[in-house]
Amino acid sequence: MTFSRSFLDDSIAILEQVSVDDIEAVVAVIRETRDGGGRVFFCGSGGGAGHASHAACDFRTLAHVESYCVTDNVSELTARVNDASWESSYADWLRASRLGASDCLFVFSVGGGDADRNISTNLVNAIELAISVGAAVVGVAGRDGGTLRRRATASVVIPTEKPNAVTAQTEGLQSLMWHLIVSHPDLATTPPRWESVSP
Repeated sequence: MTFSRSFLDDSIAILEQVSVDDIEAVVAVIRETRDGGGRVFFCGSGGGAGHASHAACDFRTLAHVESYCVTDNVSELTARVNDASWESSYADWLRASRLGASDCLFVFSVGGGDADRNISTNLVNAIELAISVGAAVVGVAGRDGGTLRRRATASVVIPTEKPNAVTAQTEGLQSLMWHLIVSHPDLATTPPRWESVSP
């Protein structure tokens, strides 16, 4: 079997294990946030930061959700990292944005964060800040979901099929998950351009 065939087969096996109820729960939280006049703040590190930026765009344009990405302003991000710390940078950005009880934090993470093991503490601190102000927390994580899974209002876990491919599979399928969510009929308000162009 080729690597490509194996990777695709593993992706199918993972998708068959993803909880549809968990996806629907995330959709419901975002719908409630939008309908209540709240904002959605997207964050992640590495590949998750890329997802966060892309998702903020799509949720604004396709679902009319007021959305922002914590890492889109590189000047502010690097100033906060340099002047304070990486660990506090996301939470401090959210404080400056006046994150409140009507808002939602959407996190992308391979492991979901673990403060005790000093893993993705920037995300853990953002999650804890959101909870402290009464904001909803949602996200998509791999492995066992970590802090995100334990503390979130709703979350989706991408199960591990093969430990040596956990990052590639999680980050790849995170993109599928949030595209599913933004396309969900309970959220979608505007079709993407290519869906409206005749063949």
